[in-house]
Amino acid sequence: MGIVFAPLGLVLVFTAAITPQWREGRARLGIAAPGSLLRAGMKGQGMGVRSGSVEALLLLRSDGLWESCLQVEHSELKQCWPVSGPYQRDPRVRLAQGLVLTSLFLCGTGIILACIGFRCWTDIPLRGVAATGGLLVVISGLLSLTALGVYTHNVGRLGVAGPSQGASNPRFPHLRLHAAGSLYFGWLGSCLQVLGGSALLFSFKRPRRRTCLSFPELPVCCVCQSCPEITKISDTDVYEVSC
Repeated sequence: MGIVFAPLGLVLVFTAAITPQWREGRARLGIAAPGSLLRAGMKGQGMGVRSGSVEALLLLRSDGLWESCLQVEHSELKQCWPVSGPYQRDPRVRLAQGLVLTSLFLCGTGIILACIGFRCWTDIPLRGVAATGGLLVVISGLLSLTALGVYTHNVGRLGVAGPSQGASNPRFPHLRLHAAGSLYFGWLGSCLQVLGGSALLFSFKRPRRRTCLSFPELPVCCVCQSCPEITKISDTDVYEVSC
């Protein structure tokens, strides 16, 4: 369970970290300038914007930890750029970036230690090493959960200059931001990390071995479930008695 859940959680958290869909928002804008770049792009896409008229466009804005994107809905017009401005300088965004990077590093290190501790090519595992790897995986899951919680709690206020603007983006007054799909990948991956690391932590508890009554210091054979002293008994004749 631990050796499967931990890598799966790492992949999901990494996917959430590199995708720009941590929060999304839609805004309806009107195009009135005949020579605007957006109007020219719409003509290039063959969407048939009429000259001199006011057309409404639905823009989709998405932000991640390291990238932001702007796309015209139902078209191929999309532009992405590295995060910048007040959003990049927001201490909560910087905190989430640091926690996610630390979580990925700790989870990768924990998985390596768990693989070394299991030692599938030998009969005796290194339980302490495997359990230490599980502890690192649990810590990484808690760090990513903290980053996701901070970001989700402030999802509409990140990068906003003044408190009077609320959850509205200053460049797009009618843009309302809400949690997006990357957060759900992160939540699922973090929970899998905590579960997988907790399963690996059980390696600290060594299993109890059965011992022989006459020789308590000797373990019971794991194959034949017999005691070593049986092999020391001399051969005896066995008779079958029937009535």
